[in-house]
Amino acid sequence: MLFAVIKTGGRQFIVKKGDVLEINKIPQQKGERVEFKDVLGIFGDKFLLGQPILDNVVVQGEVLSQEKGEKVTIIKYKPKTRYRKKMGFRPLITKVKIKEIKIKS
Repeated sequence: MLFAVIKTGGRQFIVKKGDVLEINKIPQQKGERVEFKDVLGIFGDKFLLGQPILDNVVVQGEVLSQEKGEKVTIIKYKPKTRYRKKMGFRPLITKVKIKEIKIKS
């Protein structure tokens, strides 16, 4: 089993073939392929560590859907001033299925 650490949308994910990720929205539509070129390292059968990224490794995936995520609630509060504010939003996310981890020679 081969695992990869990828970076997308300001976050890092440990992925393997067949995983489904919920990442920040990307411009690709449902059914299109996406390549993650910011691979920080791979481990499992082989061990490679980038400084900071690996140039010869690409993780390929397929977009499953574009949707809204769970509601995020934000609360602002200042003591002794009777100031309270509650807001919320639903972030736009993309579901991606990892198809392959390619190591170029």
